[in-house]
Amino acid sequence: MVVLPLPSSKPLLTNGCDSVSQAANARVAFPHSDANQRVYNEGVERSDGRVVRGRRTVRVLMIIENCPYLRDPRVCREARTLVGAGYKVAVIAPKGGSEVRGRETVDCVSVYRFSKLASSSTVAGHILEYFFAMLSIGMMSIYVLIREGFDIIHVANPPDSLILIASAYKCLGKSVIYDQHDVCPELYAVKFGDADDFIARILRALERLSYKLADSVIVTNESYKLLAMSRGGLPESSITVVRNGPDLENTINREIDFQLREKSPNIFTFGGIIEAQDGIEYLIRALHALRYKLGRDDFVCVVMGAGHALQGAMDLMRSLQLDGNVWFTGWITDRQVYMRYLATSDICISPEPSNSYNDQSTFVKVMEYMAAGKPIVAFDLLETRFSAQESALYARCNDEQEFALKIASLMDDPALRCAMGQTGQTLIREKLAWQYSVPSLLKVYEHLASRYSSFVVQTRESDGSTAV
Repeated sequence: MVVLPLPSSKPLLTNGCDSVSQAANARVAFPHSDANQRVYNEGVERSDGRVVRGRRTVRVLMIIENCPYLRDPRVCREARTLVGAGYKVAVIAPKGGSEVRGRETVDCVSVYRFSKLASSSTVAGHILEYFFAMLSIGMMSIYVLIREGFDIIHVANPPDSLILIASAYKCLGKSVIYDQHDVCPELYAVKFGDADDFIARILRALERLSYKLADSVIVTNESYKLLAMSRGGLPESSITVVRNGPDLENTINREIDFQLREKSPNIFTFGGIIEAQDGIEYLIRALHALRYKLGRDDFVCVVMGAGHALQGAMDLMRSLQLDGNVWFTGWITDRQVYMRYLATSDICISPEPSNSYNDQSTFVKVMEYMAAGKPIVAFDLLETRFSAQESALYARCNDEQEFALKIASLMDDPALRCAMGQTGQTLIREKLAWQYSVPSLLKVYEHLASRYSSFVVQTRESDGSTAV
């Protein structure tokens, strides 16, 4: 059962903030792009001189099912960016571990939370989870429609079944954005090993339906864009790449953790979800080769994260006698602690093996490693190489022995580690940070918002007057 929060008697400002000071703080600056904006009277003035005005603010509802709002960096950045650009944003997301409030305002974003069934590693468990979540999200979206209203509905997969909810609102004249975070048919094949059973065919059908019904499709990289064009039959003009770049202000941290530093002369880190596709077992076996075949015992690998593959990884670690070399921390909810551990590490690890899913995907952890100025060891995957370039050493795909050799070579070469770390930071600062994805995101929204008669773009003249 979904328990909906009672409507607040406090009036909302046009951008969803509870106070004028919050609205001012919601302004987001993006250096080196043309998306700098600020609130100007009842509209939004951009650095290019244009003013977006209207009788009301365009309203957005974002939906995610598989992750709490504050734990999904992509959705958080998108929502904050839209608020800073003058949109009113609401998000429906599952509750996190310690989150009990059904509704709250976070950085001027109205967050509505539903209780989610415990995630499962079985097909039946996933079906039950998604069925319950669809009911909960559907009911909550009706509540948001009545309480706040929305013009654009932005659904982020997985699952692709969210498009069924969005399609109902499309019939009511709402615009639909399909934000493809994952390629679900390939993810299913990696997790359950059958790429052409009944469930796989349903997933492909839901993906095609998502492509077809969306007014605009957002993807995370060029590989997903090519997939949308080939498998979805979409024209290139209807697909926008919005990459998962890190926020520089929140990722660069030089404060180290002295207790962690004392554990070993060589600290490795892995940070992220631990599922079947994430390759944690490849990392454990590579560390076994590093210790027992290459004779290196002078390291500690910190594994930060959790997921269905965690217990299997811990069992494998114990069976391979790596108890003293691997530390599983679980989820680290304190962002500052997480960043201190990254700052303390000497080498960061991205062990995703080559498969139909990983070969096309961009991993958030790789971008965070680069922003932290750390060298990376990874398997030679297309999108990983596109992102990391010379900031990583690449082992042959799924070759654990070579992976161990790459780690050992970095352990013995601090100068190379430093140079690679600087290369990664430069790539983030000059090319891959979130600020460079902002114009693409806002372009999608400006196109859809222009459909509404109350959304007018005006040009501010040098004498202070405005012209449409």
